[in-house]
Amino acid sequence: MTRKYFGTDGIRGRANRVITPDLALKVGQAAALAFRRGEHQNRVVIGKDTRLSGYMIEYAMVAGFTSVGMNVMLLGPMPTPAVAMLTRSLRADLGVMISASHNLFEDNGIKLFGPDGFKLSDDMEREIEALIDTDLGARLAPSAGLGRAKRIEGVHARYIEFAKRTLPRHLDLEGLRIVVDCANGAAYKVAPEALWELGAEVVSIGVEPDGFNINRDVGSTATDALSKKVRELRADIGIALDGDADRVVIVDERGALVDGDQLMAVVARSWRDEGRLSRPGIVATVMSNLGLERYLGGLGLSLARTAVGDRYVLEHMREHGYNLGGEQSGHIILSDYATTGDGLVAALQVLACVKAQNRPVSEVCHCFEPLPQVLKNVRYRSGKPLEQETVVTAIEASRQKLGQNGRLVIRPSGTEPVIRVMAEGDDRDLVQSAVDDVVEALTAAAA
Repeated sequence: MTRKYFGTDGIRGRANRVITPDLALKVGQAAALAFRRGEHQNRVVIGKDTRLSGYMIEYAMVAGFTSVGMNVMLLGPMPTPAVAMLTRSLRADLGVMISASHNLFEDNGIKLFGPDGFKLSDDMEREIEALIDTDLGARLAPSAGLGRAKRIEGVHARYIEFAKRTLPRHLDLEGLRIVVDCANGAAYKVAPEALWELGAEVVSIGVEPDGFNINRDVGSTATDALSKKVRELRADIGIALDGDADRVVIVDERGALVDGDQLMAVVARSWRDEGRLSRPGIVATVMSNLGLERYLGGLGLSLARTAVGDRYVLEHMREHGYNLGGEQSGHIILSDYATTGDGLVAALQVLACVKAQNRPVSEVCHCFEPLPQVLKNVRYRSGKPLEQETVVTAIEASRQKLGQNGRLVIRPSGTEPVIRVMAEGDDRDLVQSAVDDVVEALTAAAA
């Protein structure tokens, strides 16, 4: 069943066009009604990143929550994983993160967490969608039953202490020179502070948010500035977070990028050696490189694959008992510590491996050679091009062309009218040809 508002990671779109004050108010009302428990006055925590539109959406949601009798605790700019953690820590009935993650400032979004700190299931999102489209005016609280709103102090310190405790007690970061890029986003205060308190020499970039510059030429999707700074300062490592700090990639001392697949390999190897893996394997999406799967196989570990989206990774982890999973993009989920991807906590686990092995990051974090991988996007206006016979035939032909030594993944985007075509294998030319054939058929079908 197609959902009207929610995509693969909450509700997301252009601020004041898709994500309007009216929609934000209704989401607040509907979510409050869906999570109303008992006779007490329920409460919600709201965090946000540094986008200009965050103010508008925040206050509209406050109006929505309070209008149906829910109390609101405002956190201000905070990472998504911090909001998830504080939802549980503050015994809230619901958590909200206002962010469009790695998108530029023009977009924004609304992510919801249940009282357990986990993102909502598809069924719960459908329930909230159904409520949004009802007459919510009939469900307003009486004048004496309205909710209150207040800002909560000290939340940055609480999250910093939480993150620091995830580093093994016998380790600190003394002697490491770290460049951290906070994408001018939600972690611009907490990430540098946590790293410094753990003993590192810290140089920060992307820590001057102005409402417009989140993810602009900085962060996990734009690492050139970080690579340049690491080489310039001869730093040991560069850490790049995205706008809401739920994902991380790094660059080594040479300025070379290390993606989420490599980071999962590092942590998986370390946790296997320490007996910390709850199951002999990890969970990743269909987009993770085949090289990761082969590397894990050499360690005696399996790779379970899910649909794209960290929520689906986490659902599989919870259902099957894994405690490590993530995405190539840098969403790393360490369920021993967090209920969602946490860029800072994942970075600390990698830093623990670097310190324990006392070797350069380029040696510790480049675990395998990725197989050639090609990804192309095909935009379409309407219809179902994937169901057209010419496209089905092209996809099957490309799969046969790749055979047992490659993979072809076709998936519609969950947030825009785009079909993503990805292939990988040992032969780059063959991979490129397989993608091109499918893209050509899709382009013709979408014309």
